[in-house]
Amino acid sequence: MNEPFPDPFADHPDWTPRSPRPIEIVPATSRVELRGQRVLVGLPGLGWRGDLRADDRVVQNSRTYVPVIPEHEWYRAESDQVEVFAPLVPAERVWVETVGARRDTSINRDTNVRLVSLDAPAHRMPTPVFESDAVTGRRVVHVVDAVEHRNLRAVTETYSGAEGDICVRVTPEVEWYRWAWRGQAPTTLEVPVHLLWIE
Repeated sequence: MNEPFPDPFADHPDWTPRSPRPIEIVPATSRVELRGQRVLVGLPGLGWRGDLRADDRVVQNSRTYVPVIPEHEWYRAESDQVEVFAPLVPAERVWVETVGARRDTSINRDTNVRLVSLDAPAHRMPTPVFESDAVTGRRVVHVVDAVEHRNLRAVTETYSGAEGDICVRVTPEVEWYRWAWRGQAPTTLEVPVHLLWIE
């Protein structure tokens, strides 16, 4: 019973859903738009903190800073049009998540060990939801006819849907966070797992 599930697309490669483009991490010191972008802050060799959003650069005393806001506060500020506190982080300590170019997805995923450099934050390639052990609360990408729907969060684990598909319910990220600050239950969409990827 511990045998892997057979690949339903093995004989039909044209039916295989195309993975979303990966997230690439670039320094905030490069020429990249910052307002509303997901960012990571930290120091090379020490570590990185995510789930943050940035605002436009600020220059003070000839030094460039990036206002950085916890993601849930950024959504509250945008949704409710309220002011929130944004500490200024030196630009050289901020890295921006951008959508990268499509890559070869035939990378071997059999090994659990993946070494990275500590010089910059690393990000994983998109992972099919059906390969994940847990998905609730994770950022997901819903891919429909090569169109990527991002800024979604999974609100359930996998389950058997009404039509027999294995599904996950997802919600827009703003509703995910509104659920936390207002207690307002989100609207959700049932999505078959073969159309969902963990970002």
